[in-house]
Amino acid sequence: MKHAIAILIFFAAALTATAQQKPTAAVDGGRLFFPRNFIWGYSQFDVAPPHNEPDPNLCAANAGDFGGRNAPCNAFARYLLSGYVEVRPFARTQLRRLFFFGAPTFVFGKNIPHTLYTWSPDAIGWERSWGAGIEIGRGFEMRVTQHFLFQRFGARDRYLGPADLGLNGPWGRYNVIGVRKYFGHREAD
Repeated sequence: MKHAIAILIFFAAALTATAQQKPTAAVDGGRLFFPRNFIWGYSQFDVAPPHNEPDPNLCAANAGDFGGRNAPCNAFARYLLSGYVEVRPFARTQLRRLFFFGAPTFVFGKNIPHTLYTWSPDAIGWERSWGAGIEIGRGFEMRVTQHFLFQRFGARDRYLGPADLGLNGPWGRYNVIGVRKYFGHREAD
């Protein structure tokens, strides 16, 4: 019992001494710009099964009525390649709460609903958004986001016949101000 109390006192003193040390250089000193791990993100690749193609809203759903399997407006996707990149360029001061982000999505495929289903990787185009945000605290962020028009690629960057819906894409161009709340914390196994 005496040994257990001695060990407990030793650990309590060690923890107290550790708690009294000066903060690390990341808080009081060190670099102002581009700290370690200042950039993070993810990428994602999706494959849509037949009869479930993502529609970037470039062609009318009845595009097959305007040429059947050879209709010029065949911009219904099979593959999506997307990602998110966030940059936090400041390590110190209140600017450490500031971040910038971008989120592109590339769309590939050559399909027409009820008419043509292929596994073709033809490039259709991309949509993208970018913005800036600031951490408010307690898991909240305020973000300003700009979403651009859908940009077509290659042979699809022209008028695609009577089924062509124009250049606006699924959402058109817009700007928003939003608040995001994070919750929970997932531990690694």
